[in-house]
Amino acid sequence: MAYSYNRLWKLLIDRKMSRTEMRKQAGISTNILAKMGKDEPVSMDSLAKICIALGCTLDDIVEISADTAAGGKANGKE
Repeated sequence: MAYSYNRLWKLLIDRKMSRTEMRKQAGISTNILAKMGKDEPVSMDSLAKICIALGCTLDDIVEISADTAAGGKANGKE
């Protein structure tokens, strides 16, 4: 699986909000924010906190796709 939080970063730019402001408002740790900056997976609980703080849905902040470059199949079957 490949994760991308580009939608979240664009949303923050559109709202003129910094990552630190979002982190504090959502109540997530700096470690979670650092993982997201590297497009690493984070817990559903953390994503839910961000969605509640920003008044958005998961679709608005994260994109998940099959990691075909690592040998995975696009349909999820081996």
